Amino acid sequence: MLSVLRVHLPSDIPIVGCELTPYVVLRRPDKDYITDDVPESAPLDGHFLRYKWYRIQSDRKVAVCSVHPSEHATLQCIGCVKAKIPVAKSYHCSPKCFSDAWQHHRVLHDRAASAVNENGNEEEELFGRYNSSGSGVLNTSLSGSASSASLTNGSTPLYPAAVTQRSGETWFEVGRSKIYTPSADDIGHVLKFECVVVDAETKLPVGHPNTLLTSRVIPAPSPTPRRLIPVSGLDAMVPLDLDGRISSTGTFTVLSYNILSDVYATNETYSYCPSWALSWPYRRQNLLREIVGYRADIVCLQEVQSDHYEEFFAPELDKHGYQALYKRKTNEVYAGNTHTIDGCATFFRRDRFSHVKKYEVEFNKAAQSLTDALVPSAQRKTALNRLVKDNVALIVVLEAKFSNQGVDNPGKRQLLCVANTHINVHQDLKDVKLWQVLTLLKGLEKIAASADIPMLVCGDFNSVPGSAPHSLLAMGKVDPLHPDLVVDPLGILRPHNKLTHQLPLVSAYSSFARVGVGLGSDQQRRRMDATTNEPLFTNCTRDFIGALDYIFYTADSLMVESLLELLDEESLRKDTALPSPEWSSDHIALLAEFRCKNRPRR
Repeated sequence: MLSVLRVHLPSDIPIVGCELTPYVVLRRPDKDYITDDVPESAPLDGHFLRYKWYRIQSDRKVAVCSVHPSEHATLQCIGCVKAKIPVAKSYHCSPKCFSDAWQHHRVLHDRAASAVNENGNEEEELFGRYNSSGSGVLNTSLSGSASSASLTNGSTPLYPAAVTQRSGETWFEVGRSKIYTPSADDIGHVLKFECVVVDAETKLPVGHPNTLLTSRVIPAPSPTPRRLIPVSGLDAMVPLDLDGRISSTGTFTVLSYNILSDVYATNETYSYCPSWALSWPYRRQNLLREIVGYRADIVCLQEVQSDHYEEFFAPELDKHGYQALYKRKTNEVYAGNTHTIDGCATFFRRDRFSHVKKYEVEFNKAAQSLTDALVPSAQRKTALNRLVKDNVALIVVLEAKFSNQGVDNPGKRQLLCVANTHINVHQDLKDVKLWQVLTLLKGLEKIAASADIPMLVCGDFNSVPGSAPHSLLAMGKVDPLHPDLVVDPLGILRPHNKLTHQLPLVSAYSSFARVGVGLGSDQQRRRMDATTNEPLFTNCTRDFIGALDYIFYTADSLMVESLLELLDEESLRKDTALPSPEWSSDHIALLAEFRCKNRPRR
């Protein structure tokens, strides 16, 4: 007979909005072990599995810390209560927690006050953007209540009557499917999962149910929202909801973000991050909420697993009006499951752009061509072992559906070329990094020669400011005496005078170093490297902190209007690296707002 041997949850803490999928081990009548689901619609040997989820309602509802949501709250900010800020944001686990967080916490008070002064009662919109799943919302009364479920979680649209057990616990049934997504009503409560084998004919349980209890449900932590800071002469920070202003002025925004592939997000590598915050069900919801919150017109993501692209990001961003394009890394080196290999994904708003053309750059193919042409046959295998690293770039040509062209250029098509790449990570392969960047730039030069088209080059270049790849991008050439050129065992970088390109590229974030004094710009300059005019960091782990990600643009055809504010180490909370419960990648997102310059026809 079919029997349940064991049930357990991969994640140790349940979070609002993140699916709970128990791992159920079954033994078939032939003694084989399986983990497949056995639904009523497809019974196995006359039996199927029935699932139920309960909220244990009689336990005392516990307030949790807004900074460390796995900790119970011991104090509450009265200012939040007076300002009618969502209650969950007012709790802290200790006086030190409150003191450390005050610099960021008081921003909530300031924003709530300005929202009330300007718009009456608008704090719901301001604070709700990062809590669209309902996370982070607690009733002012900490006692539980049996309300209607906002998530059906199976075939139970409403909570049924409470069931009081002999132990004195009161259970409310909240779901009848294997997967359950905790709602805001579950915050502070323990959940119970029940799995039992059922006779398909009689519909009666066979044997005892297998159960497990979760920890108390916590709200999904949300990071402090980041603002756009103008760099074009304005002196006020701008909120991100600029849809009307962008449409009317012909500007557009571009986001570049390495989201950290799940296959790399291991507990061994990121031991400082709680395991529940590293789990993909949690991170994908947090990343989606962050990405959608930026409301960018063009989104360039790196380290997007192919299965996550197809099953999650493409369909989810489609709901928000984005069309998707993807280039998976090649798999000549990668030895894992091909579904989990990552790549570059580019999304654009259908109402702002249309797709014209797509180019795929496979550096492996370029390596094959290079070795065939330059390397003696006896050395080609060694050369390919060094050059073939599976990295790719995705180049997309878009046509704008808006226009800021003047009377001199009536009806001119506004095209835009966007390159999205992830350059090789290995620090001992400086020659390979530089060669990959040069290969990409030479391909973009060919596109530029065929059309008068503004260009954006976005991605994770795994190269710090001042390195040879960064110099090539930002300066158009590499100093022949640059120390990175010493490492060139294959001779692929010689002669050094070929390490050039003709594209007038400028790093978008260097604009912070060029603007005058203004609200927000002073603070941002302190977060920049004065020598290279790049952010102090875009990647922040316990082992490394530095800039690896960039948005470059052709300065003869585009100008930067505003930039997403940079984070400082204080913004990431003291003694915290990335990823964290608030930020679900080890990189930070970069976003720039651009305007196309009016230029006469060639």
